[in-house]
Amino acid sequence: ICRIPPTILGLTVLAWGNSMGDLSSNLAMARKGMIDMATTGCFAGPSFNLLVGTGLGFLKLQKDLGRSVIEPVSLTATIRIGFVFIIVNCLSI
Repeated sequence: ICRIPPTILGLTVLAWGNSMGDLSSNLAMARKGMIDMATTGCFAGPSFNLLVGTGLGFLKLQKDLGRSVIEPVSLTATIRIGFVFIIVNCLSI
C-alpha cells in the first residue's frame, strides 16, 4: 500500500484496524454504564492476546526445533525494581 514497508504497516495501520472492534465494544459498554467492565476490557483483552499469542508462538517454535527456545533470564537490579513497581501498582488498585 503506497510503497509503505510491511513492518511499518503492521505496527501502525493494521494494528489500529485490529483494535477498532475492541474500541467499539468498550465504548458501547461504557455508554451503557458498565464502566468497570469497559476499563477491564481495555487492559485484559490486549494482555490476553499478548500472553497467549507469545506463549503459543514459543510453544510451536519449541515443537519445531525439538528443544527449548527460552533461555534463563538474569534479573538485574533494574528489572527487579520494575517488578516491584508493577506489583505495588497492582496491589494499590
